[in-house]
Amino acid sequence: MAQLLTVPNREQNEYYVERLQQLKKERNAIILAHYYMRPEVQAVADYIGDSFGLSQKARDTDADVILFCGVHFMAESAKILNPDKIVLMPDERSGCPMADMVTGEGLRKLKAEHPNATVVAYVNTSADVKAETDICCTSSNALKVIESVESDEIIWVPDKNLGHYVSQFTDKKMIIWQGYCNTHDLLTPEEVLELKRQYPNAPIVVHPECRPEVVALGDYVGSTTGILKYCRETNFEDYIVATEEGVRYMLEKEGPTKNFHFASRFMVCPNMKVHNVKKMVRALETMQPQIEVDPEIAAKAKRSLDNMLAVVPEKA
Repeated sequence: MAQLLTVPNREQNEYYVERLQQLKKERNAIILAHYYMRPEVQAVADYIGDSFGLSQKARDTDADVILFCGVHFMAESAKILNPDKIVLMPDERSGCPMADMVTGEGLRKLKAEHPNATVVAYVNTSADVKAETDICCTSSNALKVIESVESDEIIWVPDKNLGHYVSQFTDKKMIIWQGYCNTHDLLTPEEVLELKRQYPNAPIVVHPECRPEVVALGDYVGSTTGILKYCRETNFEDYIVATEEGVRYMLEKEGPTKNFHFASRFMVCPNMKVHNVKKMVRALETMQPQIEVDPEIAAKAKRSLDNMLAVVPEKA
């Protein structure tokens, strides 16, 4: 570690990127990064994706080490799907407040009240919750997962906004947990409409973790990957974007001549931003911090992830 401390400031970024590439080869490591990461992290990642795409890539990789740049539940999922691989996280403080809003104990109590219900858990949950879940889903495949199960009664955890959105497209009874994403739930319709007044021809693209009244304004509603695809395949000059600001990196990379106006400057997930290239280098140098999941919990949780990947097996 002493070597890191002696690098001149003006050369640090170049050094860290170069060192990262060297360490990747030495460790046979793959770098997975969520779309909400800092641009510097996305720039050096081997794969950038949303929760579903990252789950697929973690399952399919032949690397010995997975350096996961996302929040804790995502790295947990990578470990659950790859128990024999080393999963590292640059900064283990990167948690998810929404995932923390539901616990295994709380879910067990709700299951006891609805013994005939099938539990569908948003992948934004802890391993302990996934262990109590019948099948996981993401925002990109939630409806397909719900329609795939036989039960007409669904316990949905933890995001009430995504749950409300999906409930509009199914006849199944949904018992919805009252969790939410702190970042997406902040956005108000007034903020979106103010931008619409400024850019009347711009389509509004919305992530379904936003409040229902915001989602109702969307010309397109979908996962982060879906939003990127919509913006890539349409030809508007301006877009109003209602999701976390980290997606700007890929939007501008794929649409350099387009203008992306984010609905609020406060749509920043601080937990996603704790990772940086320096911490990534340190993680591969020290092989810490490693993500571990209790084997008994992991075995139960894996079934819910495998069930999701069986329902939606195609590549993200």
